[in-house]
Amino acid sequence: MKGLLPSCFSSEGHLVRTNRFIYLMTLIIGLIINLVLIAPIEAATKTEMDAVQEETAHYLLEQVSHPEVGSVGGEWAVLGLARSNQAVPQSYFDEYYETVKKYVVDLNGELHDKKYTEYSRLILALTAIGANPADVGGYNLLLPLGDFEKTIWQGINGPIFALIAMDSGSYEIPRNTAAKVQATRELYIDEILSRQLKDGGFALSGDQADPDITGMALQALSNYQNRKHVKTASDRALEVLSKLQNTDGGYSTWGVPTSESSVQVLMALCELGISVTDSRFVKNGHTIVDNLLAFYEKGHGFQHTADGGGVTGMSTEQAFYGLVNAVGIAEGKRSLYRMTDVKWKTPSTRNEALGLPNKHADVRKLPVLEAMKTFIDIFGHPNQTAIEDLASRGIINGLTTEEFAPNQTMTRAEFAAIVTRGLGLPLKPASVFKDVPADSWYSSYIGSAHHYGIVNGTSDTTFAPAKTITKQEAAVMIANAAKLCGFDTAMSKSETRDMLAQFGDYVQSAEWARDALAFNYREHILSQDAMDIEPQVAVKRGEMAEMLHRLLTTANLL
Repeated sequence: MKGLLPSCFSSEGHLVRTNRFIYLMTLIIGLIINLVLIAPIEAATKTEMDAVQEETAHYLLEQVSHPEVGSVGGEWAVLGLARSNQAVPQSYFDEYYETVKKYVVDLNGELHDKKYTEYSRLILALTAIGANPADVGGYNLLLPLGDFEKTIWQGINGPIFALIAMDSGSYEIPRNTAAKVQATRELYIDEILSRQLKDGGFALSGDQADPDITGMALQALSNYQNRKHVKTASDRALEVLSKLQNTDGGYSTWGVPTSESSVQVLMALCELGISVTDSRFVKNGHTIVDNLLAFYEKGHGFQHTADGGGVTGMSTEQAFYGLVNAVGIAEGKRSLYRMTDVKWKTPSTRNEALGLPNKHADVRKLPVLEAMKTFIDIFGHPNQTAIEDLASRGIINGLTTEEFAPNQTMTRAEFAAIVTRGLGLPLKPASVFKDVPADSWYSSYIGSAHHYGIVNGTSDTTFAPAKTITKQEAAVMIANAAKLCGFDTAMSKSETRDMLAQFGDYVQSAEWARDALAFNYREHILSQDAMDIEPQVAVKRGEMAEMLHRLLTTANLL
């Protein structure tokens, strides 16, 4: 019988060795298969992302050569191009601005009676190109968002984009006297949180999380993560997004994988400062960016779905600004919606009107020294962005390494320091003032601010460095600094009267401060949305940072 068996089974010893061999080979093959399945796929490189961003920018400039007001071929394309590092001619944004102005004027400033996201979308685009949404053909596009009930009428989209728009430029929510309920950031935050579903996500309707809306809600809440209840809600939303992520790294809406769904989650991660390679958002080695690039059609744009349906305007514009955000974050820049780094000035003729080339020879632009510098007591503060931007350049410091004290008053010595640093001026001795010790930390700052005509002493020999600054004193000092930046600060009597007459307490301002106050309001260094000037009220550290930030931004020094 043995002779009839295959040779490998000719003995018991051979059988045991053969079984061991088969077992070991099975283990090895199994391990190889598992390694292939779980080995991380190399994520998209920055070079690849840059190449796709550049190609898509060229495609958009061809397809949206004359941007209109609209959700396709309008604001999202302008936003992405303005926030990208691509070479876009200033004339492109100037033309868009003129289109917007005509549109707003033709509608008498009333863009829509129900959909207030129309205002938010325009605010975002205008902020991105360096235009002022508070004055478009004489209409304040921020004002409607001061009406809470009308803004939330269309559902969760309303408060989400109102908050994103207002935070993009750190705008104050204007007092809307026609509103039944005056909107505040707190009301918008609470409204968004009230719509969180049991599973932790958000949706336009129904009781199941939608990745698009959940991502958008997180974008709106990103600036308020220091608030415990917001952070808790955000963590729940991130958990459900991690669970909803497809095996290829993307997301689906109504069971269909779309590029737009991936974009909104990508935007949320970028705005929250979460890496796309965070383990919660990598599936089978695929990141969201990997998935997004899979929708790209080389030389053209992005597809809505990957089923061969072709490139669409909406999917391309959204994918582009999402990619711009991811690339910017990778380069250490501010996220897409944090627009204090805007480089454009629209319309461009404004630069010539300001005489910016005629800055004082000693004025210079300061580089970023510490990206994303912040303080624990400014999260959600209306002046947060200004404080962070100035602090990142070493222009302004906190009272400690962790606290800024934005609501504390500012002294004359502190102002001399921040304005001198803000303009990059060389330091000078302050020997003229007897009450400024030569070895004090502020001596050379006061000397410089006085030398360049920004501040005066309280007398020929005294400066009063510890004295607090009032609103009208701050306005005068900022106007003096503006002259060094090339601004024409001259105001006629009628211009000053017309500008200040809108405030009920303008007569309480000192005669010597009125021209400077009017200049600050004209240039939106001070907000015209305030009810009163409060000229003799001590200015706060956060307010002073905001004023200086607006001056430096307009002067192209940030």
